[in-house]
Amino acid sequence: MSAKSILLKEEGNRYFQQGDYVSAEALYSKALIADPKNPALYTNRAMARLKMNLWESVVSDCNACLELSPDNIKAHYYLSQALAAQGDPEAALGHAKRAHELSIAANDKSLPAITAQVLRCKKERWDQMERRRRREGAELEAEVVALLKRERDAALADLADDADRRQVEQEWEEKVEQMRHVFEQARPAAERRRKVPDWAIDDISFAIMVDPVITKTGKSYERASIVEHLRRHPTDPLTREPLQISDLRPNLGLKQACEEFLEENGWAVDW
Repeated sequence: MSAKSILLKEEGNRYFQQGDYVSAEALYSKALIADPKNPALYTNRAMARLKMNLWESVVSDCNACLELSPDNIKAHYYLSQALAAQGDPEAALGHAKRAHELSIAANDKSLPAITAQVLRCKKERWDQMERRRRREGAELEAEVVALLKRERDAALADLADDADRRQVEQEWEEKVEQMRHVFEQARPAAERRRKVPDWAIDDISFAIMVDPVITKTGKSYERASIVEHLRRHPTDPLTREPLQISDLRPNLGLKQACEEFLEENGWAVDW
């Protein structure tokens, strides 16, 4: 990094800390002119642009950073936030997961925030799928009811007797109501009783687990939660016996179960 870009970046950082994101963004841009191959300058500017809700610009900066540094944690994390804000939770989740993997490997202090982003993306993706499902279900119901009513009208067209017409109308109305009832019964489940199973809940953060790890005693926790706990107090939360981060092991079976639960119950992220 050139001396000029270092000074511009430091000045930009001061403005950012003061909440003046416009000035910070301008200074990071000047620093990039002086040093266009520096990944950190792109993530700094992306961070300022996130604060200003400049989603397209954030995406551009993060992609530029990832071309220079494909495993940049901040770039994947900021890109995930921008893509989610643009309404693409699927792509946002992919980058959040990648940031999560990299954060674990680096033992990065941003792991709790990135874990929360993974959960947010899962929730937003589930919400998007739910809206699509409900819209498609409503459209299908409307099409079926319209078809029944056309068949009813065709049947009535051949009848001249008023009593026969009333009888046929009543029969068709009953068919329409029965069809509506079938659709109502088939609606999954936003209305069903919602309950999060105990095995999916982290006993430290009380959130749904994304990346559960197991301790020497066999107890599982969300990785971000237990790592943060061990950084402050290197002891088992239950037994108070000495426990190190290196003692933790992935609980792959529980991780898969939590993923499957969230796939079908995205609402649980807000539990």
